[in-house]
Amino acid sequence: MKSFGRPVADRRQLWTKALWIGIWLVFLASPVEDLVGGEHGGTATVLGSLGLTAFVICYLTLVFRYTSRVFEWRVVHVSFGALLALAMILSFAFGTAWLGLFVYVAVSAGAVLPLRHAAWAIPAVTGVMILIGLRTDSVADLLGSLAVLTLLVGFAMTGVRELVRTTIQLRQARATVAQLAANEERLRLARDLHDLLGHSLSLITLKSELAGRMLPAHPDKAAQQVADIEQVSRQALVDVREAVSGYRRRTLAGELAGARTALTAAGVEADVPLQAPAVLPAEEGETALAWALREAVTNVVRHSGARRCTVAFTSRHTLDGPVVELSVEDDGRGGQAAAQGNGLTGLTERVEAVGGVLDVGPGDRRGFRLTARVPLDRGETPASGDAALGSSP
Repeated sequence: MKSFGRPVADRRQLWTKALWIGIWLVFLASPVEDLVGGEHGGTATVLGSLGLTAFVICYLTLVFRYTSRVFEWRVVHVSFGALLALAMILSFAFGTAWLGLFVYVAVSAGAVLPLRHAAWAIPAVTGVMILIGLRTDSVADLLGSLAVLTLLVGFAMTGVRELVRTTIQLRQARATVAQLAANEERLRLARDLHDLLGHSLSLITLKSELAGRMLPAHPDKAAQQVADIEQVSRQALVDVREAVSGYRRRTLAGELAGARTALTAAGVEADVPLQAPAVLPAEEGETALAWALREAVTNVVRHSGARRCTVAFTSRHTLDGPVVELSVEDDGRGGQAAAQGNGLTGLTERVEAVGGVLDVGPGDRRGFRLTARVPLDRGETPASGDAALGSSP
């Protein structure tokens, strides 16, 4: 399901899509059997084979190229009209065994036509099939077999088509949001650098000009200006370093958003809080929890083979004081091997450096669980003891 709604990108995906579509060519078994049975003359068999080949080409053209997006409506209308005409001619000429072609016409209507058009086209196709079928079968027989199937499959395809197109729109919207977030971050960085360096660089330029004018006649005053330049430049360097450290610091809010995106992209059902807890430890403690969340989610995506991952925060009181507990649990393969060789040793040291504890081991649901506990400042008190901070799927 990772590639659902994406265009075919390579030969493997092309063959996968062709195989999936090919499975539904089973309804051609009756026309093929009718042709091979030899009940028709040589000319009729050749014409029927050519007509059936043209029908399949029209059908595959529609469902392969225009299910997710229509580039040229004229081609769609011509192909669909040819498909309907071939189904009518072949089923009228060769009999009941060919009525299954109308199933493909209904599928094509549901796959490529706008929803308001497909809503009446599918019943119309079914009605045409019934009218042609009345030459040899009764209405009850037709309704009990192909008519209901044609309606159901046609309208089911409209649902699949809308799901595909909605998925494409969601992917495009996600890419747009990511681009807007990146642009906003660049604007914030530009504003911060301007605020940090604009005044300092202007002052340095001004004092440099003053020092240049004072140097021949007043070397002592020029030296004072140079000393001021050094002090301003050092302070500017300190400000820049502090700003860069702030940009590089991991935050729980950022890691939660990244975890939700990474799990969803990997096809893992993500039960992740929408926002960080209201009460957080000091900056170093929050950074440690953020690294723990990133490492745990990375292991789930790369090694677990899980279908679901749950992230939860709990505030509690312990004998050593109040703590915030992060728990990441999956329903994957689990096992003790996951605790070795995945960067958890360094993560343990990072959590212990802020007075916390890191536990790893099997989860309650057969999978793997990572738990990190980081102390709050003595002045901070959890909202309620042993109360899990809300998570949202």
